[in-house]
Amino acid sequence: MKNLVVLGASGDLASRLLLPGLGSLLTASPDRRISVIGSSQTSDVDFRQIVADAFDSVEASGPAVDYARENSSYVQCDVTDGDALADLLSQIDTPACLYFALPPQITMKALKAMADVDLPEDLLLALEKPIGYDLASAKELNAAVGRLVPEEQTFRVDHFLNLPAVLDFMGLRFANQVVEPLLNRDNVESIEIVFDESLGLEGRAAYYDRAGAFRDMIQSHLLQVMGLVMMDPPSTFDHVELPALTAHVLRSTKLWNDDPATAIVRGRYTAGDIDGRSLPDYTDEEGVDPDNATETFAQVTVEVDTWRWSGVPVTLRSGKGIGHPRQEIAVTFRRPPHSYSRFGGQDALAANVLRISLDDERFGLDVNLGGPSDQRGLTTKTATAEVEEPGLEPYGGVLRGILDGDPTFSVRGDAAEEGWRIVEEILDSFDSESVPLRDYQAGSAGPEAANEALDHHAANTTERKRR
Repeated sequence: MKNLVVLGASGDLASRLLLPGLGSLLTASPDRRISVIGSSQTSDVDFRQIVADAFDSVEASGPAVDYARENSSYVQCDVTDGDALADLLSQIDTPACLYFALPPQITMKALKAMADVDLPEDLLLALEKPIGYDLASAKELNAAVGRLVPEEQTFRVDHFLNLPAVLDFMGLRFANQVVEPLLNRDNVESIEIVFDESLGLEGRAAYYDRAGAFRDMIQSHLLQVMGLVMMDPPSTFDHVELPALTAHVLRSTKLWNDDPATAIVRGRYTAGDIDGRSLPDYTDEEGVDPDNATETFAQVTVEVDTWRWSGVPVTLRSGKGIGHPRQEIAVTFRRPPHSYSRFGGQDALAANVLRISLDDERFGLDVNLGGPSDQRGLTTKTATAEVEEPGLEPYGGVLRGILDGDPTFSVRGDAAEEGWRIVEEILDSFDSESVPLRDYQAGSAGPEAANEALDHHAANTTERKRR
C-alpha cells in the first residue's frame, strides 16, 4: 500500500485516534513507506501539522515516520460530489485506500456519489463505525459498497477487535489445550464483556445524545467482541474463516429468555463526584436534549443459541460516569458437581473466573485452594500475569490490516447487520414501561437493577440446567 487517503481529515477521529495509530504502526514497521493524503470540505487545514502533532502524541519516530511526515498533503474535496471525488482520485497513485472517517450519513452520500466514478481496480475502502445508524441504513450502506468494490477490498473498522487484550484472548484460547476444551455450555456458567468508563459526556453531545450507550458501545463494539470470544475454533486465521464464524455467533444471538424486562437494564447518570472531579446531571450537560431520554448505561444479557453455548447467559455492559470502572472479559466456570461438607458445602465454593482486562492487559484466574484438614480453611486466590506492552495503538492494528490488504479482523457486512438486528430489538423495547430509564449517581457502580438482573439470570440458569 502506497497511499492512505483520509476523508474527514479535519475531524476529531483522524487527529485523536487514526493518525496516532498510524504513527505507532510506522514506528514498529520502519520499512513501510506510506503517503498520507487528508481531505475534507474545509479549505484552510494545515494537515501536515495535524499529522505531526498526532505522531508526536505517541512519540512516533524512525524512517517510516519521517517519510510519512514529508509526504503528507491535503486536498479540499466535497466527498458527496462525484466530480470532486473523481478529481481527488486522479491525483493519487495506486494502490490506495480511502478511509471514511465520517458519520454514516455522509459516508452513504459519498458512496452513492462514487457510483458514477471510474475507480481503480485495486482501491480499498475502509468504513469507520458505526455501519449505518439502524438495520435498514446498514443494509443500504453495505449494498452501496458492494456495487463499488469486492468484499475482500472492504474494511469495516471496529478498533475493539484490535485491542491487545482481545487478541490476547485469541492466543489464550487457541494456543493452549487447557482452555479451549472448557469453553462450552457444559463448563461455563456465564460470560461478561464489560467496558465501563469513569468519563462523562466530554463534549460529545452532538453525537452521543442521538446515539446512546446501546448504539455507541453495545452495537458498535461489544457484540463484535462477543463474536470473537464465542466463535467455534477456526481452521485458519484468515479473512474467510474469522468473519464467517463471528457472523454465525451473532446470527444465533437472542435476548435472554426472550424477555426484554429481565434482559435489559438502561440508566442515565445524575450529578456526582469521580476521583475529585464533579459531573453534572447528564440532562444538564451542554448540548443535551432531556426529551431524548438518552441512556448513558447499557446492560443486556443474551443467549447464543448454538450447540456449544445454548443456556449460557452472556452479559454485555457499558456505562459512563462509573466509579471504579471494570473493563474486562470474564468467563465464570461452573462449580464442581459434587459438594464436600468439609469444604463448607457447595455454597462455600467460589466460582473459577478467567479474566482478561481490556485496559491494562492483565490476565487472571480465580482458583480455590486449601485441603479439608488445612487450618487456613478453603481460600480463593487469583493467579495473575501482566502481558508485555504491544507497542501498537488499537488503530495501529486496524491500519496494519488495511495497509497489508488483510481484512481478517474487520467486520463483515452481515455481522454489522446482525448487530443492528439485536440492538433494534433492544431499542424497540424502550417504548414499553418494562425497560425504564433508571437514574444512577455519577461515581456509583451504575443502576442497582444491573446487579439484581445478574443475580436473576444466575438463578434462572441453575434452574434451566436442572430441567
